[in-house]
Amino acid sequence: MASPKIAFIGAGSTVFMKNIIGDILHRPALKGARIALMDIDPHRLADSEMVVGKLIKSLDARAEITTHTDQRAALAGADFIVVAFQVGGYEPSTVIDFEVPKRFGLRQTIADTLGVGGIMRGLRTVPHLWKICADMQDLCPDAILLQYVNPMAINTWAITEKFPAIRLVGLCHSVQGTAFELARDLDIPYASLRYKAAGINHMAFYLHFEQRQPDGSHKNLYPDLLAGYRAGNIPKPSHWNPRCPNKVRYDMMTRLGYFVTESSEHFAEYVPWFIKSGREDLIEKYGIPLDEYPKRCVEQIERWTEQAEHYRKAETIEVEESHEYASSIVNAVWTGEPAVIYGNVRNNGAITSLPDACAVEVPCLVDANGIQPTHIGELPPQLTALMRTNINVQELTVHALITENREHIYHAAMMDPHTATELDLDQIWSLVDDLIAAHGDMLPNWVRA
Repeated sequence: MASPKIAFIGAGSTVFMKNIIGDILHRPALKGARIALMDIDPHRLADSEMVVGKLIKSLDARAEITTHTDQRAALAGADFIVVAFQVGGYEPSTVIDFEVPKRFGLRQTIADTLGVGGIMRGLRTVPHLWKICADMQDLCPDAILLQYVNPMAINTWAITEKFPAIRLVGLCHSVQGTAFELARDLDIPYASLRYKAAGINHMAFYLHFEQRQPDGSHKNLYPDLLAGYRAGNIPKPSHWNPRCPNKVRYDMMTRLGYFVTESSEHFAEYVPWFIKSGREDLIEKYGIPLDEYPKRCVEQIERWTEQAEHYRKAETIEVEESHEYASSIVNAVWTGEPAVIYGNVRNNGAITSLPDACAVEVPCLVDANGIQPTHIGELPPQLTALMRTNINVQELTVHALITENREHIYHAAMMDPHTATELDLDQIWSLVDDLIAAHGDMLPNWVRA
């Protein structure tokens, strides 16, 4: 069997790239993959080439590497495209997304998905994703785009709106990552879990969360989660990040009856109830880590400096398989061996209580036919209502991008639950103006007109 060509756009994200390519090279059918690494930073690109070369040696693979600073050269003839980049980087763009809102008293935790930070990130990012899609139409029209860039729902929606023929799935690790956390909280093996989740990215919920029993039956784990939380036994201290005690979404489970698949630090800024001016008691009660994403960025930069030096000195690089879905998708499509993943796709009636055009996160069958979303039907009404508050912001941001209508940027910010809780209309307008001015030419020309 011939080997697939996999283009990685944003390969300067070396640690993430290492995990994805390492997963791919673990697969017997993919060990001969042709890997095209592309990044605009030649120094980071060189680091990534070095890392992949040592991965190939470590895993006894036959893969070929090419490196590119030209996007079209990397995409030519590709079968799969992995996209993982951040327009504007930590500095200046992430810093702007946090520091400008702070001047208005608006505090955030992650700011990469919703809120004014998510809106600005979408405006910076979507035009570059569209350029990739346009190049794909010319150079590899049958390829599958594995889209890892945030804001996931805005990006996925915008791509499917403008390039409906592109084969696309948006990928996140929140569904499987949260399932691992909950298994740890309950002290049960992850492999024994059986679950089904659905919703929108970062606001999907486990509709069923069960454990397989020795007799073949399934035990509903929601009573155990609820009892453990009320007894104070869970959530257990996070080994992912000690700053994030994960109390927000356990509390939300008691209010909604279902557990959300994205972290408490994310969820706290998607709703109006947890981050409020003058209510430091809420911040303390729920352990909400304000300014969390900038802290992570600084830590990751410091960690990468140490890792890069280690990789340069090492003869080989051992890598454990991650829990990202990319290699499962590539393997399933290339070999026909089926897999089930959670993917972000255009709704098209998969969730009947949400708009057809929006991006939803649902279970998908993957095989030689590509990505096939599962029909979910109607969600519980309280979950639908909550998701719609976020979909409003996503929809208006996408409309702004599609129509190049700057007014819709203000409308999107108006509808954001957290922003609307903290700021009045004049403040929201001024905040959007200040963010646009601060980002400058990171944004499309029509935004700055």
